[in-house]
Amino acid sequence: MIRGIKFTNPASSGEAAMPKGYWITCYRSVSNPAALAAYAKLAGPAITAAGGRFIVRGTPAKTYEAGLDQRCVVIEFDSLAKAIAAYESADYQAARKLLEGAVERDIRMVEGT
Repeated sequence: MIRGIKFTNPASSGEAAMPKGYWITCYRSVSNPAALAAYAKLAGPAITAAGGRFIVRGTPAKTYEAGLDQRCVVIEFDSLAKAIAAYESADYQAARKLLEGAVERDIRMVEGT
């Protein structure tokens, strides 16, 4: 168990598991915190309505190599397809528009176990 996340091996229980999908956001800079707060009010509900579960939200405790001391967010979905669909949804895109010119960030969709 790592920070409250329990990892299990579905194969050991005889179940066939679909890989989960992870939406990973690393902020590079935030020039308008008020816009970020307004975005969060719309984005959070849009993401959870699409099945997303926030598992990491905050600034790093420690950074290494090229890591930046900026906000990071990790959202878990039942599949990679659901993570991508949530990002591309009309509700999320409406929230995302609030960040234009307010933040610089890197978003990655990753398949996991």
